[in-house]
Amino acid sequence: MMDYKQKLNDLMLTAAKQNASDLHLAVGRRPIIRLDGVLIPLVKELILTKEDAEGLVFAFLTDEQKQNFLKLKQLDFSYNFEDKVRFRVNVYMQRGFMAVAMRLIPAQIKTIEELKLPPILHDFARLQQGFILVVGPAGHGKSTTLAAILDEINHKRTEHIITVEDPIEYIFSQDRCVISQREVGRDTLSFHSALRSILRQDPDVIMIGEIRDPETMATAMTAAETGHLVFSTLHTNSAAQTIDRIIDSFPPNQQGQIVSQLASTLVAIVSERLIPRLGGGRVPATEIMLVNAAVRNLIRERKVYQIDLVIETSVQEGMLSLNRSLVSLIKQKEVSLEQAEGLSLNPSELRILLQKS
Repeated sequence: MMDYKQKLNDLMLTAAKQNASDLHLAVGRRPIIRLDGVLIPLVKELILTKEDAEGLVFAFLTDEQKQNFLKLKQLDFSYNFEDKVRFRVNVYMQRGFMAVAMRLIPAQIKTIEELKLPPILHDFARLQQGFILVVGPAGHGKSTTLAAILDEINHKRTEHIITVEDPIEYIFSQDRCVISQREVGRDTLSFHSALRSILRQDPDVIMIGEIRDPETMATAMTAAETGHLVFSTLHTNSAAQTIDRIIDSFPPNQQGQIVSQLASTLVAIVSERLIPRLGGGRVPATEIMLVNAAVRNLIRERKVYQIDLVIETSVQEGMLSLNRSLVSLIKQKEVSLEQAEGLSLNPSELRILLQKS
């Protein structure tokens, strides 16, 4: 009979050694890793049976987690593997069988430079208050970017940082800051309940792992309004789309107040994608929108469709369009034109910018 605990350890070690970003376990397939955005089956492993999937799932669940999973049919949690690697784990049911998706979280928090992110992100680590969103698809580096900014604050300022995450991803080593990391389900019932009491915990900097509902969004903006620096993430594709999504998530009778709050608290939106690098690995392509007077007016007047033009014409202020970021990566021979065009929201403009540069 298979030793499922040992097999799970072997699979996690393989994923870590291969520098994979994800590990997937599902019935009827060999274990699969995601490497540089591509899914690759582990051909030396056997195809998983129903019994294998159950054995592997139950190998890392506590009794309480097991009960919750059997009741809810899905479960999020973080898992430490021999203090070497952390995983963000989601166990779920598919076609009546158990399955697992595991995201590898590096033990070392990288700096803004190491992540090849725009230098203007250092400015966000110096702010005293405001609301900053990092947006993009799942698995494209949002949590990693926020961790880099927060760790810079940790090393350079004396503040109280509170994070609310589901589950906790990067573990911060406290330096100059006091850092309180709260996990939904273990330390608090929900994002919303954690945020309701967060201002009583004397925070300076607040990081909300993900904004999932209008109540959490409203509380985040209120915290920014009352003198705190607030960071969070959303699954949107651009700065303009993010603002529309936020406003539209509220009932019409509340939208006037939300527009006003957003215009006064929002400092920046960073939109990012990880794109395969020539020669291996992935590199971020970013859009940076800074909220200047022009952007603030467009938010208030609900003319969000004009924001892309402001970003394109405000390069001197530190703003960056996704296409300009892609052009820079092409010229540095980091990515191919084909990859860049596939990622661009406006490929024809990308080609024009490339010709001009």
